[in-house]
Amino acid sequence: MQRILLTGKNGQVGWELQGALAPLGTVIALDRSRMDVTSDDSIRRIIREAKPGIIVNATGYTNVDKAESEPDLAMQVNGAAPGIMAEEAKRLGAILIHYSTDYVFDGELTRPYVEDDATNPVNTYGKTKLAGERAIEAVGGAYLILRASWIYSARGRNFVLTILRLAREKRELSVVDDQAGSPSWARSLAVATADLLRHKDLIPGHKGIYHLSAADHTSRYEFAKTIIKIAREFAGPSGDWASVKPITSDQYPLPARRPCNPVTSKHKIKRIFRVDPPNWEVQLRAFIVELARSSTSKDMMP
Repeated sequence: MQRILLTGKNGQVGWELQGALAPLGTVIALDRSRMDVTSDDSIRRIIREAKPGIIVNATGYTNVDKAESEPDLAMQVNGAAPGIMAEEAKRLGAILIHYSTDYVFDGELTRPYVEDDATNPVNTYGKTKLAGERAIEAVGGAYLILRASWIYSARGRNFVLTILRLAREKRELSVVDDQAGSPSWARSLAVATADLLRHKDLIPGHKGIYHLSAADHTSRYEFAKTIIKIAREFAGPSGDWASVKPITSDQYPLPARRPCNPVTSKHKIKRIFRVDPPNWEVQLRAFIVELARSSTSKDMMP
């Protein structure tokens, strides 16, 4: 059985990866208490001890707004650590899977971005994730960099869980309507990653960057409306649900600027690896169905 080293096991994607990768080999799942991604020595030592054939890096500094006040920490986790992992993966002859973001783009194009389009991040988070991409590319080896978008799951803090909570607490929600993306369930990302690794013999010859968010795209405003619409189907007619009002980004200022339209094309990953991510609404419905049936459904949809 091949050895798979998974970092960030308690994050949204990392948690789902533990199950998705299990059929592929022996998964060594680590959190930051076992691998300190702010320490180059810790990263090198753990990888050399584990001797994996595959490294899946699901750790990251993901607080977009807080990164503006902690740029050095964000750069170490998102920019420097992936480069160290790439060096160690190349030394072992291992495959490296790393997750990035559509926030490496400025969102000014009027068509979906392809992988070769020029990057131009507009916030610190995007700049640090781009630094991680470039560090991996500079090392070389066998790697895939997977750019995702608007990730959500049943764990942690994310847009879907926030909307579900606020929709039962407030009469009206104001949500920006000038930011677009492809909302992606962490489970779908994990399953797609496992599918990619089932074709791992193709990776050395097709290493590089791939877009792996959900198919199609929507605005934050339409996303929020759809979350509430689907949740109401499972919660039944009892109780009031908030209405949703569209606003502009200027009306909801945040520490970090967001790109307005960093929508990405998924044709490359479909063409080369035959991986075809489901539509964002299909993913969202599957997530809410599972959430409604789980023990947490009472908290999410009372």
